[in-house]
Amino acid sequence: MNKLSGWDDTIVALATAPGIGAIGVIRLSGEKSFSIINTLFPSKNLLQQPSHTLHVGFLKEEETILDEVVVSIYKGPKSYTGEDVVEISCHGSPFVQQQIINACIKSGARLAKAGEFTQRAFLNGKLDLAQA
Repeated sequence: MNKLSGWDDTIVALATAPGIGAIGVIRLSGEKSFSIINTLFPSKNLLQQPSHTLHVGFLKEEETILDEVVVSIYKGPKSYTGEDVVEISCHGSPFVQQQIINACIKSGARLAKAGEFTQRAFLNGKLDLAQA
């Protein structure tokens, strides 16, 4: 898979509908996804875990616990976008979700534009035009 120029960044966004719900999913995609989650999820070295695995623990920013979460890791190219992808399943409070997104941004991600995950999947050959 050939990445297009300028795709050396890592993006983050809420993957579930905004608002109050039981669970929210926050998605990261890009080459820094695993290093970012490794910083925020210090209880286990996720860089050394196999792809398509789930990990339960506390997400922390420095010493502050943000939430108890389930982290799913998908190593590229066998992911939705074709890149390294992390999905954080957290509690559905908009406040908690925003705190996690902010921590990801402080750790090196940027907020994704609308449709950017699907755009990366299409441009990396993971979806055809009809699917996108």
